[in-house]
Amino acid sequence: MITEITKTVSEGRNILMQEADAIRKMSERLDDSFAKAVDLMLACKGKIIISGMGKSGIIAQKIAATLSSTGTTAIFLHPADAAHGDLGVVSKNDTVICLSKSGMTEELNFIIPALKEREATIIAFTGNSRSHLAMNAHVVLDVGVEQEACPYDLAPTTSTTAMLAMGDALAICLMQKKNFTDLEFALTHPKGSLGRQLTMKVADVMVREDAVPLVSEEAPLTELILEMTSKRYGVSGIIDSEGRLTGIFTDGDLRRLVQNGGNFLTRKAKEVMTANPKTVSSELLAKNCLELLETYRITQLLVCDEERRPVGLVHIHDLVSLGL
Repeated sequence: MITEITKTVSEGRNILMQEADAIRKMSERLDDSFAKAVDLMLACKGKIIISGMGKSGIIAQKIAATLSSTGTTAIFLHPADAAHGDLGVVSKNDTVICLSKSGMTEELNFIIPALKEREATIIAFTGNSRSHLAMNAHVVLDVGVEQEACPYDLAPTTSTTAMLAMGDALAICLMQKKNFTDLEFALTHPKGSLGRQLTMKVADVMVREDAVPLVSEEAPLTELILEMTSKRYGVSGIIDSEGRLTGIFTDGDLRRLVQNGGNFLTRKAKEVMTANPKTVSSELLAKNCLELLETYRITQLLVCDEERRPVGLVHIHDLVSLGL
């Protein structure tokens, strides 16, 4: 017995297969027009402008966003707004990509004469090669589908999926032709995981100035313990009279002193410190700093300048919390 859930899953699977099949057929129809569109966009000395009405307009916005994040600056232009003054954004060296399933979208066709007057290059996404839009475009990319996923063949579904896929294909081909690197991608996605991994430095996450636990070599152990515990990092750096780091003392060192017994509280910082501790530069990538902490099985590192003067402290918890 077929349950309602099973029926729904089957219907969903059929819709996905229908849309996937439409993209497969579109890929089989792809011809030299696609290569010409890529070359025109690559050679564009102005802006890439994407325009469309309704659901096609939403897809146009997504394509513009994808292009911008992969090395090709693009903006969305609403065709209705364009007819009421926003055409001023279009100039001679621009390339305008117009999205319309029928190729007969009134708002788009209304602004085509103005686009041609400005000598903008027009690329059409349409399923109708004999439409007004197609006839006036420099390049036509066929995004036609046999039927929408909508059972009444009305709601834009499969057709907008095809447009989106075509936009992705253009964006990624342009990305490859421009040799767009992962570092460049990271620079446009500074809040993303990859962006943080490739751009965030120790200087961006370390604590600074008075928050860094430091005492002089001559400081008594009681002062060293107070500094270490008050700053709450379980560690304190020890510096010489010139402010250079000479040693480090951790809560682990304190536990070992207690276990060994004796009158250790009268000792000075330089007598109980670990000399020449590992440090990092503030210019080191944060992800590389995390790798060092994990390799050496420690929880924090002092950050020093070229003269080995402490300028900060970085803790593993701060790095992990950033998703590095």
